[in-house]
Amino acid sequence: MTHQLHAIIHGKVHGVWFRAWTRDVAKENAIVGWVRNRPDGTVEVLAHGRKTALEDFENRLREGPPLARVSRMDLSWSETDTELAAFVICH
Repeated sequence: MTHQLHAIIHGKVHGVWFRAWTRDVAKENAIVGWVRNRPDGTVEVLAHGRKTALEDFENRLREGPPLARVSRMDLSWSETDTELAAFVICH
């Protein structure tokens, strides 16, 4: 079983390189999954990896890139058998 983190990130998160930054942080931590902008102005992240890596990833998401301002994160944790190959930006 792989640990899974699903996050909806609120705040100033569009137009501040949040998705590219998230992809880079995920790759640094051997995390796979995806990130996408949502029409309501939030960013959605689905990430698979080791629990400790995902916990560190969650903390980094709370900080965000320099131009972002994260006001809230809605999180859900689970375990999954789904295998993903990389971390990608969905358009």
